Amino acid sequence: MKKIIYTFLSFLFVFSFSFSSFAAKELSLGCFEGYAEQEWIDEFEAKYDAKVKVKYVGSVDELFALTQASKGEDFDLISIDTSLFPRYGGAGLIKPYDKGKLSNFGNLMPAFQDVKEVMIDGEMYGVSIAWGSLGLIYDVDVHGEIDSWDAMWDPANAGKMIVLDDTNNNIVNAAIYLGMDNPYNLSEAEMEQVKQKLIEQKQLVRTYYAGFEEGNQIFDGGGISLMFSMGEFQEKALQDMGHNVKYIIPKEGGIGWLDTWAMTSGADEDLAHAWVDFFIQKSTQELMNERYGYGTVTHESSGLDYADRLNWLQPAEDFEWRNRVWNEVKASN
Repeated sequence: MKKIIYTFLSFLFVFSFSFSSFAAKELSLGCFEGYAEQEWIDEFEAKYDAKVKVKYVGSVDELFALTQASKGEDFDLISIDTSLFPRYGGAGLIKPYDKGKLSNFGNLMPAFQDVKEVMIDGEMYGVSIAWGSLGLIYDVDVHGEIDSWDAMWDPANAGKMIVLDDTNNNIVNAAIYLGMDNPYNLSEAEMEQVKQKLIEQKQLVRTYYAGFEEGNQIFDGGGISLMFSMGEFQEKALQDMGHNVKYIIPKEGGIGWLDTWAMTSGADEDLAHAWVDFFIQKSTQELMNERYGYGTVTHESSGLDYADRLNWLQPAEDFEWRNRVWNEVKASN
């Protein structure tokens, strides 16, 4: 009898453990704002009996540091742009998708189904989710009309501007402003010019900001009328806060980005594929575009008519070199 009771209790323990393990499944996302809306999380959790945990980051540097520190174990999916795959792949932090597990992959427009930058050794390591740019936001009441990055180097605007604290994007943007042929592959002489230009700008910058919310809060705090922006969605958010601002890609051009979901080396593959498949539904994409202004990958987006002035992100010639240069800029007097 004791043996029967013991066997029965053991069965209950195993069953209970298995059930609780199933119910406790968790999908962990490391991403930028706009990629993990609460209504999506609620719908996903109900459908897959799983919890979704989100860590919003302020820069590509922060996300890489967090992912590298845990060797890809802290996140299942990370939102990274196409230029970063050599960096993450080289560090062994991501793994490939199984297209057979993505029933909505055919929803993607052809240009976003075949993206060479996400391919490593013939396998697909990223799925396109959104595109946009890093442009200039300005207060129309203060500046009237602006069409050039000159405003971000104009001494008359000292103390009125904030800049995204991001290594690569600042170096690329300065190189674009200086008219360099390839802002992603600079010579030592070109990098020195970029460095000096960024040091020149630093004297005018009120502060560097680290993320969407922080940037908008600083702008909203008063006295700021110019921003090197994280993207179109900041214009919409600031307008919703009552600011008469405009977002532009200046005549010199700007940075264009294509973001993807990349699956980390420590991911729960089934949950990761499920979230990505959910994200490339047209309805999800429409809400993302409506709320944040990101370009969609399942259908054409209205109002985004400046793609011809964008320099699409590419891998940099030496990211560590760029990181040292940016740190020198920020440490300069």
